Order: sequence, then C-alpha cells, then structure tokens
Amino acid sequence: MSVVIILEGVDADRFTVAVSPLAELAAGLHVLTEHAHHPEQAPWAVEVIRTAPPAFRSGLRRFAPLWTALRWRAFYPGLNGDISLDQFAELTAYTCVSGYHGFDFSRLLHAPGQAAALRQAASRLPEPHLRLAEDLLDDAESLRADVSAFVDLCREVFFNDLWSETEPILTRAAHLLRRRLADEGPAAALASLSPSGVTSTDPTRVIFDKVHHAIINPARTPVFLIPTRYGAPHLLAKNEPGLPPVVHFPVEGPGVSVTLARSRLLALTDPSRARLCRLIARQAMTTADLAERLSMTRPQVSRHLRVLRELGLVRVERNGRYVHYGLDLAAVERIGRDVATALQH
Repeated sequence: MSVVIILEGVDADRFTVAVSPLAELAAGLHVLTEHAHHPEQAPWAVEVIRTAPPAFRSGLRRFAPLWTALRWRAFYPGLNGDISLDQFAELTAYTCVSGYHGFDFSRLLHAPGQAAALRQAASRLPEPHLRLAEDLLDDAESLRADVSAFVDLCREVFFNDLWSETEPILTRAAHLLRRRLADEGPAAALASLSPSGVTSTDPTRVIFDKVHHAIINPARTPVFLIPTRYGAPHLLAKNEPGLPPVVHFPVEGPGVSVTLARSRLLALTDPSRARLCRLIARQAMTTADLAERLSMTRPQVSRHLRVLRELGLVRVERNGRYVHYGLDLAAVERIGRDVATALQH
C-alpha cells in the first residue's frame, strides 16, 4: 500500500507550506493518548496527564477518535472558515469509523440509513468510537460545542506552553521546505519528507510506503504541506473527497524506512551471517581470519560482509595493509526501536 503524489507537469506553486497550531494540537493530543508509541515524548505526556484537571482527562478519553487512527480533518487548513453543522457531522463520523472507504456520511443528520451505517461500523471498533458516534447522532450541535470547549481547555492545560516552544521549530522547517521546493523542485522536496519516500518517473511521482492507498494529484487540487514536531514519527497524508490534500510531515522523521528496518532483521536471521556477527561483535577481524574461523571461503565471507555493510551494520577499520570488520553494536541495538518507529511512520 502506498500514497502516490503525481507530479507530472506540477510546479512548486501547487504546494502551500503552512504552520498550523491546530494540526500540532492534534499531534500533541495523539501523543497524550498513545504515549507508549512515542517514548521520546512519554515523560512529557505522563506529566501533563498527571497534573491535568479531571475535565481534561475525561475529554481526552471521550474525543480520542478525533486524533488516534484517523486524524480529524477539521484540525487542518483548507475548510474555508467555520464549518457547517452538516460538515462537522460528516467529518466527525469518519473518525468514528476510522476510515472513508465504503462510507458516505454527507447527509448523516438527515439520512437514517447513513446513521445506521455509522452505528454499525463504529460498534466494531474499541470504545469510545461508538459512544462518540452516539453523541454525534443524538445532538451534533452540543457535541460541536463540547469539542470546541475541550480545544480551549487544551490551550490552558498544555498547548500554550507547547506552542511557544514548538512554533519557532516548525516555522524554520517550513522555511527550509519552501526553499527546497523552489531550488530543487517538488519531487526532491517531497521525497525528503520521509525515509520511505521514493521518486519514480513516467509519470513523475513520489511514493510513500503507507498502510493505506491514496493518489494525490496537485495539478487538480493544491496540496498543503504542514510540519509537525509532536507528530513524529508519523507522516500523515490526508486526502478527503472535496477537500485540499494535506501532508503532515515530521520535522525529525525516523532515521530508517520500514524496508531498511525489515532488511536488517532478515540479514541477521541467516545462520552463517549470525555466526559471523557473533565473532565481530567481540573484536574487529579480517576477512581471512573470519574465513578460517567459520570454515568458509574468503569470497563467501566477503559476500556476507558486503550485505551487512550495505545495511549499515558493520564498521570498517583500516590498519596499514589490513582491513578489519567490526559489528556496529549501536546500529544493532537500534533495530527493535527502528522497526517499531518505521511501522508507525
């Protein structure tokens, strides 16, 4: 699965790089709800929740579907001012079912069939998805007021401090991306947003490895590019029907892609390669020494070492006419964390 951005005939002016406090608020709320997935921010999240008033903790649970699996589109620009109650209901319903495919909630408040579909789909997900769906169907106007009040409470509890610290970082990242768009073009600029981003030609496009599929064509609809600090390591691509697409990218993305993390794991499952790694984990060795100890030919050892070097798991030390190979223990120790991070990206 992948998100594909078609760039044939597209110039940099089809992209708007913007800093969005609401988008960063959503990212912060996601970390507060899912802080086990964000170890770097976990101490901050635990402290915010510990010191927050009961009303905030209650809202964090009640409105969690708005920022967990499917980020609420109302957090992002492109809605042209205040949204109507019908649009509020439609966008909120999609978060209650964590998806768009196969659903039509455009007349949710007026079509009993759409309301029934919402209840059925939300009931298959963990709470509070169904409870939020029921609140929406019972009194959408009251729910909208409650969400607005919770956003105001967030500013008081944690977001004012977070934003004063984070805004300069996001502003700088936005400036750098604008320059890259102008100097290098959309393909290079977009591919730089994620280690999973690759550029392809005929037609020119950038492809991000994601767990859902979407095709974004900036030639038809301009795209918003929004940096995030607290959203790391996730790169989100929002492509709701009838609304401008959004790419919410981390200013500090993961160091490796899911493909590289998987390749490193697989490389160490080979029994011969694992034995080689055990030797060079203790001390750096030459190809000749490894071949003798492993009862392998030098070409066989060289092939294993080449694989490990290409994956960044082996360091090379030149001592006179000898070349010694050692295992990069720091890189090996990061494999588990890299896999967990890459799977979330």
